[in-house]
Amino acid sequence: MRRRSFIGAMASAALLHSVTPALAQGDPLPSWNDGPNKQSIVDFVIRATTPGSRDWVPVPGRIATFDNDGTLWTEQPMYVQTVFAADRVRATVARHPEWRTTEPFRSILADDRAQLALMGEKGLLEIIAATHSGRTTEEFRRTVLDWLAAARHPRFKRPYADLVYQPMLELLAYLRANQFKTFIVSGGSIDFMRAWTERTYGIPPEQVVGSSGVTKYVMQAPGQPVLMKEAKVEFVDDFAGKAEGINRFIGRRPYFAFGNSDGDQQMLEWTAAGDGLRCMGLVHHTDAVREYAYDRDSPIGRLDKAWDEAVRRNWMVVDMKSDWKVIYPFELR
Repeated sequence: MRRRSFIGAMASAALLHSVTPALAQGDPLPSWNDGPNKQSIVDFVIRATTPGSRDWVPVPGRIATFDNDGTLWTEQPMYVQTVFAADRVRATVARHPEWRTTEPFRSILADDRAQLALMGEKGLLEIIAATHSGRTTEEFRRTVLDWLAAARHPRFKRPYADLVYQPMLELLAYLRANQFKTFIVSGGSIDFMRAWTERTYGIPPEQVVGSSGVTKYVMQAPGQPVLMKEAKVEFVDDFAGKAEGINRFIGRRPYFAFGNSDGDQQMLEWTAAGDGLRCMGLVHHTDAVREYAYDRDSPIGRLDKAWDEAVRRNWMVVDMKSDWKVIYPFELR
């Protein structure tokens, strides 16, 4: 978290004796271990929401942005949307026999995850364009929801929606209780995420920013207009695209931003460049027993340059193993 001067911090601390929404909730982050990261979050919220504080943020400006994969739910051993797209390739390969010998489809059908990882974003976008197009937005939404209801994570044998991070659910709720508007800003497909983010995170579709494909208005039958998904990429919401997407779709610079990988660095830089108190954070995956441990060498969710930048600029780096008491909601049952 970027802090103001010592004098400014002391002036803000003097205001904490008054009753504020941030203080009236007891422990707002019970699944976080006590420590500097938890305290930094609470201090930021108190200072940003205390009337009269020099760090007070007017309610319309209280914008918080979160990456999705690896920040709000598990992204290993493969991005969830990649698994969805791969299942769509297998389900429709009979109509596309050429896929059996054409990359990246051949690697999916052979379950060659190493080769898929090497193809990176380009390969993923090609798969998504081929498997997500040719249907209406409503048909696609139903397909996503049906798949999420049936699919299971290969390690945990649970629905993917069960693998959301309990500490981040608490953080989202804490921010919203203090009149922050929470947004997802992700490299994932906006239509894929909008199908389920409100039910899973409490984030409505209009507060989801993601990569998008072209849709076309079509009159399917008299009086029945639909939006058809086409196999064309319109916008990629990753790396610098995240800052551009925030400006394009939100129109306000965040005061709070959280990610977990190099793809989030520009979003955090854009947040940090604003005036006043700002909070920037990264989730560092360090718990191979309860989840996964990975960072600089991982093709999925690589945390390398953004980590160095966080250390250099004193951004928050949340150590999953030491900062979180639990990882998943089902651990509380």
